[in-house]
Amino acid sequence: MSGSDVQSAAADRQARVDVVLERFFSLAKNRATPFGSQYVHLWETLEANTTGGKRFRPRMVFAAYQSLGGTDFEAAAYVGAAFELLHTALIVHDDVIDHDFVRRGIANISGEYRDLALAKGASNPVAEHGGISAAVIAGDLALFNSYRLIDKSGVADNVRARLLEVMDEALFASAAGELIDVDFSIDPEMPKVDEIILMERLKTAVYSFECPLQAGAILAGADEEIVASLGEFGREIGIAYQIIDDILGVFGLEEETGKTTIGDLREGKRTVMISFATTTASWPLIEPLIGKPTLDEREAASVREVLISSGAKAFAEGLARYYGNRALARLAEDHIPPTLREELHPIAEAVLSRVK
Repeated sequence: MSGSDVQSAAADRQARVDVVLERFFSLAKNRATPFGSQYVHLWETLEANTTGGKRFRPRMVFAAYQSLGGTDFEAAAYVGAAFELLHTALIVHDDVIDHDFVRRGIANISGEYRDLALAKGASNPVAEHGGISAAVIAGDLALFNSYRLIDKSGVADNVRARLLEVMDEALFASAAGELIDVDFSIDPEMPKVDEIILMERLKTAVYSFECPLQAGAILAGADEEIVASLGEFGREIGIAYQIIDDILGVFGLEEETGKTTIGDLREGKRTVMISFATTTASWPLIEPLIGKPTLDEREAASVREVLISSGAKAFAEGLARYYGNRALARLAEDHIPPTLREELHPIAEAVLSRVK
């Protein structure tokens, strides 16, 4: 495929998923109408928080499905949309857990409902409680209906049952990872690198890479050996992706990543890079700054300098490459069809290219 063909195929996949989600939300809003305008508005807000993403998880579903010979693009779009709605549910709940009212520079569901309450004259504590409550309800709706989209995909019962098992694994693992992350946030001790990798794999890599790829293969009727290898590929590249994402959270360009490069430092986010830094002689220089809510740009620059000079940034980059290469090795296995290898190899390379 030429570059233009790849872009055209990606656009077609996204359009199919968008159609499924638009149809889903249209039906949900119509169903909500008899329950009052407030309920309709909640569905509108949830839809807005699902719209405009890169549709990364549906892309994983389609990548495996089409390269393994799948032709029922309507069914694949429903499965892809299910993972997109699952993603929405998880990030809505993640913002609630983190007590965040903004995502990527704009109000999230909690933030919108908080602002509505403030506009009505509510005190800030009452408004925040209202915003968080609305987000919990919206996240629950997205979570439940992600499973319902699998039911509506029209696939055979045995395939549907297998897909639901994969969805269940995605949610089950993500909940475990989220709980570990919560424990990290309240434990004064910095977790070890291996503990952070486990958390990131469970919280993000499983539902973003492993399970969508496996779902696409199952939908295409692939044998279990290929399904298992795709899970392994997804695990390795998902870990690499998250390590790099954490690096970019401190060293990236905001116009490219869509997020500030000071937020993770102020939060004291537990990452591979920070965990490694604690083992170096330079750690006392930045320890008081990690997790400082009022951290300013000058202090953040000092932290970045130490992360570089101590070798923490280089260590994290090397570890990301290690997991990326492990992912590529899975694609080299004899039972992987050339079409699947050709589809996934650029994805792995794109992840690794984010390491400067």
